[in-house]
Amino acid sequence: MDKIRIVLADDDAIILQGLSMVLSGKDSFEVVGTAKDGSEAVAVCRRERPDVAVLDIRMPVMNGIEAAAALLADDLAAPLLLTTFDEPELIAKALEVGARGYILKNSPPERIFAAIETVAQGGTVFAPDVIDFIREMALAGASRHGGGAGAGADGDGGDVFADLTPRELEIAALVAEGLSNTQIAERLFLADGTVRNHISTILEKTGLEHRTQIAVKYFQRG
Repeated sequence: MDKIRIVLADDDAIILQGLSMVLSGKDSFEVVGTAKDGSEAVAVCRRERPDVAVLDIRMPVMNGIEAAAALLADDLAAPLLLTTFDEPELIAKALEVGARGYILKNSPPERIFAAIETVAQGGTVFAPDVIDFIREMALAGASRHGGGAGAGADGDGGDVFADLTPRELEIAALVAEGLSNTQIAERLFLADGTVRNHISTILEKTGLEHRTQIAVKYFQRG
């Protein structure tokens, strides 16, 4: 099995070094580069093409959320935001750009390992309190636009999932749970490629841009 290639970015040199040592000690991981700010992280990812970029949010020059957006725009790496901050406005911004995960630095190492593995497999992962915020934010948005299953992606009262087949809706629900493609495939006894095709179809039918938006809109649907 190939190792998961990781780039780390944090403006705190001690945290950067410590995290690099911890991750490098796991046989299935390979830290291929480090950076002290978001701009440098994007440059390193452009050169190394890692599977996952673990980004601190509060960094100079370019913060982690801006770096995540840049990485996604050019498909350079799957960004995982790792931070000590859990302010709602930061979570909202992370969701807006389509970050694949947002977990706290004080999470146990095993949780960080699992998060990196999930993101590398195409899944999304958020700390439990972040999931609660996503749900509350989505439901609040639904309430502002009339509430319940009729709230749409653009607030026009339409259900963005209205044209999905039962199987596609089932997969959308599992994406909202944060499951990776592989985990969804195992749950539904499907091939990974079949799940990828379904998710592509879901994005096309709903007009959404990434799987994080699928999760938000699914919660908003009620």
